[in-house]
Amino acid sequence: MVVCSEQPVDIAFFRVKGAWRKESTVVRPDPQLKDRLLQFIRNNHTEMYRQWFTDLEPLGVDGGVLTILVKQDVHRRYLENKAVDTFQEAAQAVTGRLLGLKFVEEGELESPLLPATSMGQEAVVLSPDLTFDQFVVGSNNQLANAASIAVCDRPGRSYNPLFLYANVGLGKTHLLQSIGHRLNTTSSHTRWMLTTCEEFSSNFQEALIHQTVSEFRARYRDLDVLLVDDIQELAGREKIQEEFFHTFNALHQAGKQIVLTANAAPSDIPQLEERLISRFSSGLVTRIEPPEFETRVAIVHQKAKLHGFQLSENVAAFLAARVDGNIRELEGALTRIHSLHVLQQLPITLDLAKIAIGIDDGDAPRSSTPSIQDIMDAISHYYDLKLTDLLSRRRHKSVAMPRQLGMWLARRYTRYSLEEIGSYFGGRDHTTVMHAVKAVTKRREEDETVASEVQIIEQMLLGEQESEHAA
Repeated sequence: MVVCSEQPVDIAFFRVKGAWRKESTVVRPDPQLKDRLLQFIRNNHTEMYRQWFTDLEPLGVDGGVLTILVKQDVHRRYLENKAVDTFQEAAQAVTGRLLGLKFVEEGELESPLLPATSMGQEAVVLSPDLTFDQFVVGSNNQLANAASIAVCDRPGRSYNPLFLYANVGLGKTHLLQSIGHRLNTTSSHTRWMLTTCEEFSSNFQEALIHQTVSEFRARYRDLDVLLVDDIQELAGREKIQEEFFHTFNALHQAGKQIVLTANAAPSDIPQLEERLISRFSSGLVTRIEPPEFETRVAIVHQKAKLHGFQLSENVAAFLAARVDGNIRELEGALTRIHSLHVLQQLPITLDLAKIAIGIDDGDAPRSSTPSIQDIMDAISHYYDLKLTDLLSRRRHKSVAMPRQLGMWLARRYTRYSLEEIGSYFGGRDHTTVMHAVKAVTKRREEDETVASEVQIIEQMLLGEQESEHAA
C-alpha cells in the first residue's frame, strides 16, 4: 500500500548513535510495515526468524535509511551482527527500494515515541519506471491514459469513479502508479492512497480481530484520492464487499476521487453485489485493449531503453510480432536478451532475440514447413522492406501487396487460423486475411509477373524441387 499524506508537521531533532538528524516530532511505529517485513522473513528466512522479532517496531524511512526500534541492547547486537542482510532484503521487497538499516533503542530517540498509528506511516516509494512519461500511448489505451491524467488535474470532478479494466499485463497498475507520481508532484496537499483489494481485505480482517475497525475506516475514508488495484478480488467476499461499499459511499459522497482496476468490467465480475456493480459503473468505465503492432514496437523500444540498451528496428519488430500476449511477456523477453548480451557478451541480433524467446534453430536443418517468421523474413528480403513496414498500417501498394502475399503464403504453408495469421501480421482481423488470400490467388492467375514473384519466394522458403511440386 502506498500512502501519501502531505500535512504540515512540526520539525524537531532526535539523536541516533550520537548523530543529530532532522525528523518529525511525531515518532510512531508503523504496524503495516512491521507486518509485511515479518511476513517476508517468516516465509523466506525461517531459520533466521525469532519470536522476539514481533517486539521490533519499524519507525519509517528517512534519507534512504529504515529505522527499527528494538527493546533490548542484546537484541540490537544480534540484529546488527546476524540479520542486517535479511532485513535489508525484506525491506527492499516490501518498499521497492534498497534501504540502509538502523537498529535503535527508545532511549536514543530525542522525540517521544507515540502510539502506533497507520495514518502517520512513511510513504512506500513508487516505482520510478511507472510514470505517465514512460507509458506508451496507442489507440488501445488512449482513453484510459487521458482519463487517468484528468483525475489528477481535477480529483473528484472528472470521471469519478474511474474504472479501468484489462487482461493481465496491459498497463492497469502502470496507470495507477502514474497517478500517484502525478499527485506527488502537482497536488502537494492531496491525501491519497494506492492499495490492492487484497490488502484492503487483509487490513479489514486484522481490524476486526484487534477491534480497531474505527481506525481502519479513518485510514481509508480520510482521503482525497483512493486508488485500488485488482478490485475483482472482492468477488464472493460478502463482509469485505459490504465494508468496501460503505468506504466507497463515504468517499464518493464527499466528492473524493476513486480509481479502480480489474480484469473485467463491473458487470462481468462474478459474485459481485449489484449495488457495487452500480457504483463502479456510475463513472467512466474503460477497457485497455491489447496493443496493436506499432504500439508494441514502441513499447519494446521504451522498455529496452529502461534496461540501458538499444534495439535495431528488425529485432524490435520481431519481438513485437512474436510476443503479443501482454507487456510483461515483452519485458521478460527483453530481460533475457539483456542477460545473454551482458553475461555471454553476445551481440543483440535477430538470432539472439530468437534464442531469448525459445527459438534456437542454430545449425539444425530447416524444417520443410516454413514458419510465419520464415515467410516474413523472405518477403522482407525479396521486396527490401523493413519488418516494421510489413506489419504497419501503411496501405501503399509497395507495402500492401507484399503483406498480402505473406498472408497468402502463411495460409498455404502453415496450420494457423485466419485469426492467428492476422495477429502475426500487425493485429489484423480474419476478414483482412481472407481478402488477401483471394486477392493474391486472383493476381497470381492473371499476372505472370506476380506468379513469377510468388514462385521465387516459394523457392526461397522450400527449395526449388518442393516449390515446383507445390506449383
